[in-house]
Amino acid sequence: MKPLAAATETPARGRRKHWLASLAARREASVFCMFILVFVGLAFASEFFFTTRNLFNVGRQISVTGIIALGESLVIISAGIDLSVGSVVGLAAVLSAIAANVTGSPLLGIVAALGTGAIAGALNGLFITLVRINPFITTLGMLSICRGAALLITSGSPQPFDNWAAWFGAGHIGKVPVQFVLLLLLSVVFWIFATRTRWGRNIYAVGDNARAAHLAGIDVRATRMIVYTIAGTLAGLGGLLLTGMLANANPNFGTGYELDVIAAAILGGTALTGGRGSVPGVLVGAGLMGLLRNAFVLLGVSGYWQTITIGLVVLVAVGADSWKKSRNEF
Repeated sequence: MKPLAAATETPARGRRKHWLASLAARREASVFCMFILVFVGLAFASEFFFTTRNLFNVGRQISVTGIIALGESLVIISAGIDLSVGSVVGLAAVLSAIAANVTGSPLLGIVAALGTGAIAGALNGLFITLVRINPFITTLGMLSICRGAALLITSGSPQPFDNWAAWFGAGHIGKVPVQFVLLLLLSVVFWIFATRTRWGRNIYAVGDNARAAHLAGIDVRATRMIVYTIAGTLAGLGGLLLTGMLANANPNFGTGYELDVIAAAILGGTALTGGRGSVPGVLVGAGLMGLLRNAFVLLGVSGYWQTITIGLVVLVAVGADSWKKSRNEF
């Protein structure tokens, strides 16, 4: 009877082992483990880390990066790149503040922020799909254009932003920051979009093999236009949130954000070669970035090390992905 029992248990055990092995092989799993380790380590290293105020501050820090990274991840999954998101944040912020101040309508300020981002993203998409300029060059040029426009419009001076629209950046629902709630809601929406809709599946197909996707009847140009427009719109939303949180719009908002959001996406398992990535992975990647930044503040480490660490994180993440890919090929 024992051999028979063992025989009947083996397939189930084998399936369980296979599931665990496949889960452990995912980048999201390893990054999540790193997230837990850093979280627990900080809880012991600083008495201030596990306070409600600090945890909500971490959530607020994660939110803007995470929201923009959701759009960036779609661009990278489609085998593209968007280096302009940080500058779009700054331009959207100042245009939002100016629109609200001049017209007296905070609603127009919101529209201006989202519209600025959407237009910048759509222009990126047009240059990439119709003019066929390399995504790196296109978005690098847009980075310079948007940053220069923000500085030119404001002469480098911050613009006041004190109206009800600031609630999205500075408000709370109970004790939870509104922008963190927005991150969670948008994550659910993007997860459904990426995994349960035809357009979402098309993005993965285009990133995996654009020519095969075209032969299968997928509109590659429209798909790429959509992802760049979405990325720009979320960058515009990020500008609005930063403006509300700080009660002013600085044309230098978003400086360096392109590196942060790309790092968050890559850490979360989004492949730079396209065709692979997930919303939960982006959240974990953004969460780990936020914890690392919080750790530097709590432990009194120089802020200059933050930039160095983020650069190292990107190199390690991309290097690990390339090494794993080369092993699978050979």
